[in-house]
Amino acid sequence: MAPRKRKQSITIEEEEKPEIPIDFREQIAAKIRENAEELEKTEKPEKKEKPKEDETGLGEKIKLNIEKVKTKEGVIGYILRNTRSASIDLKDPTKVIDYAVLSSSALEASEELSNTFKLGDVKHVLIEGKDVKVLSFSTEGNKVSVFMEKTVDHNRVYKELLG
Repeated sequence: MAPRKRKQSITIEEEEKPEIPIDFREQIAAKIRENAEELEKTEKPEKKEKPKEDETGLGEKIKLNIEKVKTKEGVIGYILRNTRSASIDLKDPTKVIDYAVLSSSALEASEELSNTFKLGDVKHVLIEGKDVKVLSFSTEGNKVSVFMEKTVDHNRVYKELLG
């Protein structure tokens, strides 16, 4: 009789589950497009009066000034928005959502802090990172954010935009 083979127990180690990075940028961009399409479909009520920025021409003045500023060396781009539209010009279009969230959050946070601590009106907000800084401010219904390299003089840019 042949010797009996011994039964071997096999332990199977639990497989490591691969981590799948999730990038929500595509989903956010799709949602933004979807919301924009919905807004276009809805009828806008007719206004008898023009908004302040149109009466003073400040909207056009800011647009002209920002076109001049964006050509300066070290300026990465800008976001100009009001209640009806937004104009975005960035050298790196892959970062549009990141920059839009940053500029919006900066302005909202500055307004909230100003109200909480009774600081008065916020003239402008400057956020500096390692290599880049953003200058944000509101004027006559327009919210402006200019993204630039850290070496650019943001005070000069601010004066040129309002000048």
